[in-house]
Amino acid sequence: MSNNHTAVVEFVLQGFSEDPRLQVLFSAFFLLLYLTACAGNVIIVMAIGLNPSLHTPMYFFLANLALLDVLCTSTVLPKLLEGLVAARSTISYGDCMAQLFFLTWFLGAELLLLTAMAYDRYVAICRPLHYHVLMSWPICVLLAGSVWVVSAVSTSVHTGLMARLHFCGPNQIHHFLCEVPTLLLLSCSPTTLNDIMIVIADVYFGVVNFLLTALSYGCVVASVLRMRSAAGKRKAFSTCSSHLLVVTLYYSIVIYTYILPGSSSSAENGKVVALLYTVVSPTLNPLIYSLRNKDVKVALGKVFACSWRRREGQ
Repeated sequence: MSNNHTAVVEFVLQGFSEDPRLQVLFSAFFLLLYLTACAGNVIIVMAIGLNPSLHTPMYFFLANLALLDVLCTSTVLPKLLEGLVAARSTISYGDCMAQLFFLTWFLGAELLLLTAMAYDRYVAICRPLHYHVLMSWPICVLLAGSVWVVSAVSTSVHTGLMARLHFCGPNQIHHFLCEVPTLLLLSCSPTTLNDIMIVIADVYFGVVNFLLTALSYGCVVASVLRMRSAAGKRKAFSTCSSHLLVVTLYYSIVIYTYILPGSSSSAENGKVVALLYTVVSPTLNPLIYSLRNKDVKVALGKVFACSWRRREGQ
């Protein structure tokens, strides 16, 4: 399977530890994070969907973010948990390509969505009189749809280019998931075109979207500082503080990814970084929005109150 003449039909994923006791601990910890991430984001979607007062562009984008978080963590965590329970973690070639496709899709869509959410806050605070025109429902649906479609097209290109490569050994992935960079290291074929497309995607999804997001919030901060009313400043900042925290968390992880030291510890650092954006970030996002957003708190209270009344009625 891993010689120079036989195509690789499965890959071996690297675990976190060979110590059985640590594997049990990791399994319990990651299972808890997975359940928390899924439950928190699903509750956010329910709260937004069941409360007409939250049927606004800002919360429409937040529901999309919560959905992306559930899909992203579900692409990684089940296989990771399976590997921790089993003695040897393997993934078939087809499943590896599928994981690469969906993970790249959801992560790219999240970067685009954060930019769309930043634009929404820019329009709401800097151009409030034109908000209902610039952020009408057709425009919001177009923006959200573009987020999903553009990222899907990008990941289709990367996955297609990856599928044309030959893997003839070794088949050991020094990671717990299938990503483009780790798979390119195992290819027996030239990867020049793949590398070029990665650079283009990194510039667009990373640099361009970061600059657009930073520009939007630069305008927001400047507009807030020009306000004379302290109450107005607090209200304006409260509407974007949660999103700003999420953006800061996400881009901090992305930036750290690109300044990893070229040492033997980079592989382990890469695992930690991957955990941050596939597990920790989806777990923290619902907490950030529910703890720092008064409207979401009220909506969540209504959801839990309604569920409690239904249980009592039964």
